Amino acid sequence: MISKISSCAVVGLDAQRVEVEVDVANGLPSMIVVGLPDKAVQEARERVRSAIKSAGVSVPSKRIVINLAPADLKKEGPAYDFPIAVGILAGLGVIPPVDPLSLFLGELSLDGELRHTSGILPMVIMARDQGFTRVFLPEVNAPEAGLIEGIEIIGVSALNELILHLNGEHRIAPQVPTSFSDLQQAEPRFEQDMSVVRGQEQVKRVLEISAAGGHNVLMSGPPGSGKTLLARTFPSILPTLTIEEALEVSKIYSVSGLLPPDRPLITTRPYRSPHHTTSRNALVGGGGWPKPGEISLAHRGVLFLDEFPEFPSPSLEALRQPLEDGVVTISRVQGTLTFPARFILIAAMNPCPCGYATDPERSCQCTPFQIAKYQKRISGPLLDRIDLHISVPRVKYDKLSDEHPAEPSRDIRTRVQNARDIQRVRFADSPSVANVDMSAREIREVCVVDGAGQDLLRLAVSQMHLSGRAYHRILKLSRTIADLSLSEAIRSEHIAEAIQYRPKEVV
Repeated sequence: MISKISSCAVVGLDAQRVEVEVDVANGLPSMIVVGLPDKAVQEARERVRSAIKSAGVSVPSKRIVINLAPADLKKEGPAYDFPIAVGILAGLGVIPPVDPLSLFLGELSLDGELRHTSGILPMVIMARDQGFTRVFLPEVNAPEAGLIEGIEIIGVSALNELILHLNGEHRIAPQVPTSFSDLQQAEPRFEQDMSVVRGQEQVKRVLEISAAGGHNVLMSGPPGSGKTLLARTFPSILPTLTIEEALEVSKIYSVSGLLPPDRPLITTRPYRSPHHTTSRNALVGGGGWPKPGEISLAHRGVLFLDEFPEFPSPSLEALRQPLEDGVVTISRVQGTLTFPARFILIAAMNPCPCGYATDPERSCQCTPFQIAKYQKRISGPLLDRIDLHISVPRVKYDKLSDEHPAEPSRDIRTRVQNARDIQRVRFADSPSVANVDMSAREIREVCVVDGAGQDLLRLAVSQMHLSGRAYHRILKLSRTIADLSLSEAIRSEHIAEAIQYRPKEVV
């Protein structure tokens, strides 16, 4: 008897329907899996056999052939354990024929329990979009799947529980839909707060502008000036995630296996800080069958690269296209996949190998050749994609010993949120989310500059030899500065502040 069970395969960040066909027939006792399975799927034979036995069902000595269709799509991971087991049970007549509008997902343990499975979110989205009415999956994944409206979620704890449910002996209650507002904290908690940073008011201003418009930042200064601490406090001033953004981020983390079982939805913006020895594939994504890298895990959040020039040049140059387009496209022989990568880059570096080239209190031990060679590790095109360049000076003793509390993150975040709310209304009918996302057409529409500002821009472009990209980035940055001041028009002072954050010369 042949039984057919619907399941899913994750390809990139999307899911594709997979039909699990199980043929239980007479012949030499064996269990064969075909349909381009990887090692984890091949090993499902032993897990499924033990799980069915633990559920109180005896597997007869028959030839069992399992086909995963379409046969030309690579199948990987343990999520096929559950549908294979259900197919065998249906083939043996232990359960009635399965409803074709039901989808089965999940990994089985040897005792028949269903384990936490990665990639559930995109699979459930695919099931809803293709007209399935219900999804059977591990009980621990049910809150994650409950985020998707319009489809019934059945959380199953063990295989024997499913047998009782399908036979009508003990029904499993559907998962209650998960509410985004219930998961979102009223007052988010962060490890670091801006109030712990003494001095550095100009750098804080730069980070506020960055958070308000999604602009990239490069901080340069001597060791111990507070660059890393400032970067760690940056998430505390970022605006809250919208439900659409939260689902985007959670989808990436679900596929990557990084979504915690007790947190079905990512409700705070990601903060990723890879070490400078991180490989190119780990940074941008890749592998034999491409997986999201650090830049995709930082989507809608922050990617902090400390010791910026110490990263390998190929890794840094690979950031150029994602910084411009907000996506990264990875091509392999098996196919081409695109991952989202709309993040805020916060980079920190020393001005020279010893770190004291710009420090007025300590002499630099580097030669001009060493300084130039060190700075040239970061290419001009990459620097041109960074809107905010700021020098982080050494903090004086008076600032360090000041007992007056600095401005807390909560107050800065309020101003940032107000600016983002303005942008959300502005781009309501556009794919853009923040000012940094604006297209050339949107820049012409919303970045209207007064006469004095036009004169200042003309002078800057001619004297600083700015590229077309730099010109548009100054306009985007000016728009953000105007939003923070709640100004509808971009005035000359907004242009002047934006220009001062450009690098004085492109290395």
